[in-house]
Amino acid sequence: MQKTPERAWLGEVSAVVLQQALADLNTAYRNFFASVTGKRKGARVAPPRYRSRKDNRQAIRFTRNARFALTPGGKLRLPKIGDVAVRWSRELPADPSSVTIIRDAVGRYFASFVVAITDQPLPQVGGEVGIDLGLTTFAVLSDGTMIDSPRFLRRAERRLRKAQKALHRKQKGGNDRAKARRRVANAHAKVADAGESQPVREALLSGEPLVPVVAVVFDMRRD
Repeated sequence: MQKTPERAWLGEVSAVVLQQALADLNTAYRNFFASVTGKRKGARVAPPRYRSRKDNRQAIRFTRNARFALTPGGKLRLPKIGDVAVRWSRELPADPSSVTIIRDAVGRYFASFVVAITDQPLPQVGGEVGIDLGLTTFAVLSDGTMIDSPRFLRRAERRLRKAQKALHRKQKGGNDRAKARRRVANAHAKVADAGESQPVREALLSGEPLVPVVAVVFDMRRD
């Protein structure tokens, strides 16, 4: 198939990426038919559909068969792509079995690694504390400690509303609307980042241990 002029672009990526895409499609169809025949419990699963051209989120997955590697210099080596500079948020707890490269609507790239780790019990704490979540303050602890609300999240939400209003005023199909759409996507990303980082900030300030996760996400930039 890759030798035909219409499908020659398939040879520009690793064969493992294409195999993983077919495996995901096969899983989607298996779940759909199992749901239709009643073999799968729960809500009915919809059939697979073509990805919309308006969907700006893209992802590819490399397994060990693709022979991706982490270089001694801290870069990520991907087949048919090369060495990619990575902004590591923390070290990997073990050797990864796969990596998924994700491009969001803003154009940022992330690498999500899957690693196998053993369960480790959290350290014992000396006492207990009650937490009361509120509106004017983020939380009030039983010992009287008050944690302010994340004002940076409110500012990001205001910018998002302003960008959405500007988008609705643009004429469809024009370049100005495309630029406004990108500004809305960027504002959405900032709101999401602010909301996700707030619990981590509070945990770090309180000194409580963080629960380790299997999937680790990093911001990635090409040299």
